[in-house]
Amino acid sequence: MSTFAQTELGALPTDWDVERVGALFSVQQGKQVSKRYRVGNNQRPFLRTKNVLWGRLDLNDLDQMHFTEAEEQRLSLHRGDLLVCEGGDIGRTAIWRNGVARCYYQNHLHRMRPRDAAKVDPEFAMFWLWYAFEVGGVYFGRGNVTTIPNLSRSRLCELPLPLPSLTEQRRITGVLALLQQAITQQERLLAVTQELKRAVLAQLFTQGLHHEPQKQTGLKAIPQSWEVVELGSAVEQIDYGISAPIPKAPPKNGVKIVSTADITKDGRLLYDQIRRIEASAKTVKRLTLQSGDVLFNWRNSAELIGKTAVFDEQPEAHVFASFILRIKCGEKKSHNFFLAQLMNHFREIGVFVKLARRAVNQANYNRNEISVLKIPLPSYAEQREIAAAIAAVDRKIEHHRRKHAALSALFRTLLHELMTARIRIHDTDLRPVEVCAR
Repeated sequence: MSTFAQTELGALPTDWDVERVGALFSVQQGKQVSKRYRVGNNQRPFLRTKNVLWGRLDLNDLDQMHFTEAEEQRLSLHRGDLLVCEGGDIGRTAIWRNGVARCYYQNHLHRMRPRDAAKVDPEFAMFWLWYAFEVGGVYFGRGNVTTIPNLSRSRLCELPLPLPSLTEQRRITGVLALLQQAITQQERLLAVTQELKRAVLAQLFTQGLHHEPQKQTGLKAIPQSWEVVELGSAVEQIDYGISAPIPKAPPKNGVKIVSTADITKDGRLLYDQIRRIEASAKTVKRLTLQSGDVLFNWRNSAELIGKTAVFDEQPEAHVFASFILRIKCGEKKSHNFFLAQLMNHFREIGVFVKLARRAVNQANYNRNEISVLKIPLPSYAEQREIAAAIAAVDRKIEHHRRKHAALSALFRTLLHELMTARIRIHDTDLRPVEVCAR
């Protein structure tokens, strides 16, 4: 049973110490980015804040600039160095694990290098900073760290850090790293399945399911039995939504309103974030969404034009905002899920970017324009088959998304419990975590 004592970081076990970051780490700020350093010899790769994510580095897009020999010696990265963001997402931290490639870093990053490897594990410090800045709010208000837009070297050095024994530090990081591996694996599986869906959509909307001979149309090749029609002729009704600002504070007797922000790029509706608006009973009656309504985002930034979702029945009434078109298919000639997937496919391959009218930071593709959009249209029966095939892939995507969310929630919970010693590592059974990682 652990005994606790009060510290400046709250109650911690009596066998844990508290030390300043500057006592445990040598902290060095990087080189200022400037156009004059982009010419000449010794152009070297360097990390910017965009490359530093919580707990990992994104090395896919490294910038380059000139470093003198003295700067190379002073600012080179060694395996186990921590990189901490000075601004933006203040405190965001990752660890440099590459022991071979030569790389440096900009002035909006601090490099933390352990002074004594026998005293502090850099991965433990990384997870602590993740907890302190992102989860626990430990440093909020301390020396204005989070109320100004930067984390200076001196402030970083002054921050307190809990220090269990090196053995316990490594056990803690082992559990958290295992969970991070499981989360990363789900991210990879999600990305692969989403790429699979893009390939499936491209094939289904050009070749169909029945291996028919193809014919050439203005939409390129499609199965011979398919029609090419104007969208307006294949659906029952197209409506604009409510043209009124959505208040930040929800009105007392407001109705839920689906806005463009509630539709994701891949065609999901985020029901849990939908806001409320005041509207007359007549308007609500006219614009209440029904299960199966297709919602098309006709005005947005160019890359988001065409986001489309299908509304599922909800316990209370929902209406929709003015930059969304409601399309009622009627389920006679066109199938709602087929149409929604087709619209998202068109957005993905750039159809709406080419067709939309541009304004300042906005693009438009209104009701009149979408009504005459040429779409491929198989028989209603084949539309249903295609929609079902895509839905099977969507279920796989949703499986990985839910598993990722569950693992992420478990990680945050364990991060809190371990960093505050509510759970001591010798009391932890690793088997549930191992199962999650599979």
